[in-house]
Amino acid sequence: MRSFDIFADIGLLVGFLVLAGSCAAFDGNSTCASLADSLQLENTTIISITHVSANTTVATAGSCQSTAQVSSDLCRVFAQVNTTSSSAVKFEMWLPDEWFGRFITVGNGGLGGCIDYSNLDYTSSFHFAAIGSDNGHDGDTCVFFLDHPEVINDLAFRAIHVSAERGKDIVQQYYNTTPAKSYYLGCSTGGRQGMKSALMFPDDFDGIMAGSPASDFNHLLGWSGLLSRAIGAPGTSSPSFIPDSLFPSVSAAILQQCDLLDGVKDGIITEPDDCFFDPSVLLCGTSTAGNDTNSCLTADQIEALNKIYSPVVSSEGVVLFPRLDPLAENQTSRELFFNGSMFQFTDGWWPNAIVNNTNFSFADFGVKDLVFADTINPGGIATFDGNFSEYRALGGKIVTYHGRFDGLIASGQSKRLRNLISSTLTPSNLDDFYRLFLVPGMEHCTGGPGAFNFGQDGTSLAVARNDSAHNGLLALVEWVEGDVAPGSIFGTAADGSVREHCRFPAFKSRFNGTDFECVEVA
Repeated sequence: MRSFDIFADIGLLVGFLVLAGSCAAFDGNSTCASLADSLQLENTTIISITHVSANTTVATAGSCQSTAQVSSDLCRVFAQVNTTSSSAVKFEMWLPDEWFGRFITVGNGGLGGCIDYSNLDYTSSFHFAAIGSDNGHDGDTCVFFLDHPEVINDLAFRAIHVSAERGKDIVQQYYNTTPAKSYYLGCSTGGRQGMKSALMFPDDFDGIMAGSPASDFNHLLGWSGLLSRAIGAPGTSSPSFIPDSLFPSVSAAILQQCDLLDGVKDGIITEPDDCFFDPSVLLCGTSTAGNDTNSCLTADQIEALNKIYSPVVSSEGVVLFPRLDPLAENQTSRELFFNGSMFQFTDGWWPNAIVNNTNFSFADFGVKDLVFADTINPGGIATFDGNFSEYRALGGKIVTYHGRFDGLIASGQSKRLRNLISSTLTPSNLDDFYRLFLVPGMEHCTGGPGAFNFGQDGTSLAVARNDSAHNGLLALVEWVEGDVAPGSIFGTAADGSVREHCRFPAFKSRFNGTDFECVEVA
């Protein structure tokens, strides 16, 4: 893969050389002040417009955080757009003084009520004009959804679309030109939002980077609830409850059985789908586990593990959601599922959005509830549709990725989504517009023992590399603007080691005796 440099290869942008010639003379202070006097947008109230100097900490609105870091000189626009008579979206747009002609919308996380300031800072630092919204409500909570279907619609599909429309209007007025190319960046809920945008509004973005997408959203939150139920939630009195102190023994047993499957003992399982973990080795009283209750498990607890590491299947034998990847439990997010309470987002989504009844009981929550959720699908939020034909026909490109240690969204779901798209579209080979990269050892969106830094989000800003071989966002830009598709992406681990991440399903990661490389699947 040719190494694309966002600073050196700017000639790929139509008309950029003209813009670049005036870039040195661009006066962000005065232009921002002029925008404050003149900006008018449909159904939109401008709350504030200020110019911010680089390396400044600014105050933020809403309950999610109180301050944000701004790394570049830019004009900051804060506004609210009324989406219906009963719903509204607040957004921030960051317009860098040094702009390279690109526009980007950043998504959200969790239940979507927090502006992603980290990605606004990351993308504006790479000279994108960037916009992010609160997705139509304040905070990572479901309380706003009860009896408010339009607020759910903002969450499900509308906020990203409206933000893209308003953002492009602001770019036109501020820089006096339309953006040459438009992009999207998000992970988790943000990954789902990117996929939904391609399905519903295929002309919004030329390129979409969607990490760990929360697709099949209702089944995802149903699966999350079933993970909690497997150990007896709600409550810790169930004989199947597994204290957090026992999970290190579970992870150690998984590594004992599966760490060497990829040829090297390094604490990382490259392909978790090859790991068929047998938890019975931890049964108290066996020759392997002994009777140390600090490390062995009861029969009920063993059965709970069998449920956790099995897919959710309907009574007709249809897989409704993949299993938790073995070793994905070995991260702090397990405390969200296995603490004796229902997973917090399931606990909010089901009463407030699915059944619209805050007295809903999870006492017998099961597969039947996932099937029922399909009949409701509020706001069309499921986002499990393979018909990307219009986005493909328009020339759009999608780069998606998923960590194989993801404890919040099973990485098998990204395989499942890609298989759905492939079985829906003709031709079924998706390489011309859709590429999925699986990242061994990466947790949810970032972090973990693997090579998780590849320019995928704002958490990597300090170490983000300015070339497409090591930066997924720039690989997407190169694909859109230079027609050079990413064959693989190199990530960097916390210890500085580098690993090549492979394109699924055409390539797999193989240890060659020295390091891992991507080899074509026969």
